[in-house]
Amino acid sequence: MRSPARCWLAWRSATSIRRRLRRRSTRRWRSPLRPVSAGARLTDAAVWSRPSARRVRALRDRLRLVYGAPGAESHGHPIAELVLTVLSQSTNDRNRDVAYFRLRDRFADWQAVREAPVDEIEEAIRPGGISKVKSARIKSILLAVTDTSGHGLALDWLAQRSVPEAQDYLTSLPGVGRKTAACVLLFALGMRDVPVDTHVSRVGTRLGLFRPRAPFDEMHDEMLALTPRGAELELHMNLLRHGRRTCHARRPECGDCALARMCPSAHTFEGATRRAAGAGGR
Repeated sequence: MRSPARCWLAWRSATSIRRRLRRRSTRRWRSPLRPVSAGARLTDAAVWSRPSARRVRALRDRLRLVYGAPGAESHGHPIAELVLTVLSQSTNDRNRDVAYFRLRDRFADWQAVREAPVDEIEEAIRPGGISKVKSARIKSILLAVTDTSGHGLALDWLAQRSVPEAQDYLTSLPGVGRKTAACVLLFALGMRDVPVDTHVSRVGTRLGLFRPRAPFDEMHDEMLALTPRGAELELHMNLLRHGRRTCHARRPECGDCALARMCPSAHTFEGATRRAAGAGGR
């Protein structure tokens, strides 16, 4: 059994690493690249094809000029990352962190969380939202890991498995999907996987990285296939940052986007913005 001090280190490590990765660069950059023609817009899955490695590297390089090249060592605490990612579902980073630290303060270690009544876990993580669902899920996951891993309440052993084997095990746990599994493998264990959240899926689809209307599992497979080896963390973080800062779900700021000249969707949104502005002026 790990000591309480070791478990507290896991909590601190996971959160501090994630916070450092979220820091935004203030640098701005505009690309002089040749515009993509309007006819290149990707509106139908039938015309989609996987982008070339050269195009993906170009996108990575341009994102790097805007947001920098995020980098951090994997923190080595997969249980902490797994719980942190469950808490992040359907909430913002601030509420997730509040819930996470309340859970840390309430229980001495993960074994204590596993043995606690669900209503006590629910009360501890209430600020993170949908606490009734998340508390039951966290307890179920910790019990399942203990019962199925063959290593007690630990996931460090996944580092010795192949990525597909590790993915299969994690996604067999209750309520764990590909994104949560990818966060554990990438952030905690430094394995080759790329989480696809709503920001990455939106930006990636607009850039033509994914087939239009592709399911999330397919987007994870594509993201892993197209990401240059060693760029998993950088591409994930910078696509996420771009989605938060510029490529919003509604009214993306295409006029200020460093990727606009490479984006087959930019003309669509720029035209819609102009029409909306014209309608507002009448």
